Amino acid sequence: MTADPRRWAALAALVLAALTLGFDITILNVALPTMAGDLSAGTSALQWIVNAYILVLAGLILTCGALGDRYGRKRLLIAGLALFAAASAAATWTTSVEVLIAARAVMGLGGAMIMPVAFAVLPALFPPAERGKAVALVVLGTGLGIPLGPLIGGYLLENFWWGSIFLINLPMAAIAILAIGVLMPENRDPHPARPDLPGALLSTAGLVALVYGIIEAPGRGWSAPLVLGALAAAAVLLAAFVTVELRTAEPMIELRLFGRAQFLWASVAGVLVTFGLLGMLFVMPQYLQLVRGQDAFGTGLRLLPLIGGLVVGAPVGERLAARTRYRIPVTAGLVILAGGLALGATTDVDTGYGFIAGWMAAVGLGIGLALSPAMDAVLGALPPERAGAGIAITMTLRQVGGALGVALLGSLLAKGYTDRLNVTGLPTPAADAARESLAAALATAARLGEPALAVSAQDAYLNGMTLVLYTTAAFAVLSAFLTAALLPGRPHSADDATPEYAEPAPVAPGGTATPAGEPNTPTR
Repeated sequence: MTADPRRWAALAALVLAALTLGFDITILNVALPTMAGDLSAGTSALQWIVNAYILVLAGLILTCGALGDRYGRKRLLIAGLALFAAASAAATWTTSVEVLIAARAVMGLGGAMIMPVAFAVLPALFPPAERGKAVALVVLGTGLGIPLGPLIGGYLLENFWWGSIFLINLPMAAIAILAIGVLMPENRDPHPARPDLPGALLSTAGLVALVYGIIEAPGRGWSAPLVLGALAAAAVLLAAFVTVELRTAEPMIELRLFGRAQFLWASVAGVLVTFGLLGMLFVMPQYLQLVRGQDAFGTGLRLLPLIGGLVVGAPVGERLAARTRYRIPVTAGLVILAGGLALGATTDVDTGYGFIAGWMAAVGLGIGLALSPAMDAVLGALPPERAGAGIAITMTLRQVGGALGVALLGSLLAKGYTDRLNVTGLPTPAADAARESLAAALATAARLGEPALAVSAQDAYLNGMTLVLYTTAAFAVLSAFLTAALLPGRPHSADDATPEYAEPAPVAPGGTATPAGEPNTPTR
C-alpha cells in the first residue's frame, strides 16, 4: 500500500481521541461522592451515572464499527467526538440527576463511535511494517487516561466544581476534531454491504440486556428475577442475532471471523489482559485511599508506575512481535502480568510504597507487552475494508468481559471482606452498615469511636484484595498457556505482498489458482 504522508500527524489526533475516552474510565469515580451531595443523588442514581455510559457503549460498538466501514471512518470519528463533547457540555452545567444520566448515555454513544474506528483506520493509514507501532501508540493513549483521571480529577475538584471533570473533555475533543478533519483522509469499505437493520437491532438489544444483567447481579444476586430475566432475554436475542448473521448474504458482522485462529485467540488474549488490568484497578484505588489514607490526587500519583510500565512495554511488545511472532510478546506479557498481580496479592497495610510501585510497574509492563501485539494481530486477521466491524467484535468482547469481570471480582472482594470482618459486640444496624463496604465500616468506626472496627475492616479488605489479585493472576497464567499454544501468525514486513488475512490460494476447477492476497471477505 502507498503510505499516506500525513499518517503520523493523523495518528497524533487519534491518540488524543483515545486519551479523551481514557480519562472517562477513572475521572468520574473521583467526583461521585461530591455529586452525591450536590445533586442529592442516592446510591442507585450514582450507579446509573456510571452504568448508563457502559450500557450504551457496550450495546452499540458492533453497530458503530459496521457503520464506520460503510459510511466512512473519518466521518464517524468526527461525529462521535462531537457527540461526546456536546454531552460533556450538558453534563458540566446540569443540576438534574436525570439530565446527567441522559448525558452519560449520549457520551456512551460517542464512545461507541470512537473506540472501534480509532483502531480500524490504522490498516488504511499504515503499511503492515508500521501498523504495530501505530497500534501501540493508540493503546498508550487510552492507558494514559487511567492515572491521569484521578490526578486531574482530584485537582479540579479541589479548585473548581464537579462539572469541571466533564468540561475538560470539550477542548480535547475540539482539538481532536480539528486535527482529524485536516489531517486524516476518509476511508471506508469500497463495496459496502446493504444495511443490516435486523442484525443491528438484535445485537444492540441483546448486548444491552446482557450487560444490564451482569451489572445488576452483584447487588441483587445472580438468582434475582430481574437478573435472570435480563440474562435470559440476552441469550435469546443474541442467539437470534447469530442465526440472522449466519444466514444473511450480507451480514453486518462476519461471525465466521471466529474460525480464524489468529483473530479468535488474539481477541481472547485482549479480553484477559483487560481482565487483569481491571482486577488491579478494582482494588488498588480503595487500598490507597481507605487503607493508606491518600486523597484522589495522591492516589492518581501513586498509580503512575502502571503507566511507566505500559510506556516501556507497548513499544517493546511491538518490536518483539515484528521480529518474531505475535505469540512471543503476548505470552511473555501475560506471564509478567500474572507475576505482578501475584506479588501484589502479598501487599499488606504496612507494605512500603517502593514494593507497591514495583509490582504495579510489572503489571503495566505485562499489559503493554501483550495488549499492543494482540490488537495488531486482530487487525492483521481482518481485511482492511471491514476492519471497523471486525475490531468492533473484539472491543465488544472486552466491554462485556470487563463488565462480567467487575461483577465477579466485586462478588469475590465482598466475600473476602465479609468473611474476615469482625463485628462482634456491635449493634445490629452498625454491624450491617460495616458489612456493606470498607468506606461504610470506617465511617461507622469513626461515629462509634471504635478503632478496632477500623483495623478489622482494613484487614478484611486486604483479605478480599488478595483473593481478587490471585484470581486475576490465575486467569493471566491460563491465558498465557492458551496464547502460547494456539495464537498463530506474525506481522508481515514492508516487502511482504500477501496480507495477513489472506488464506492459502484455493485451486479453482480446471487447476487455476485464485490470486493470492485477495481479501478473504464473504462472497457478495
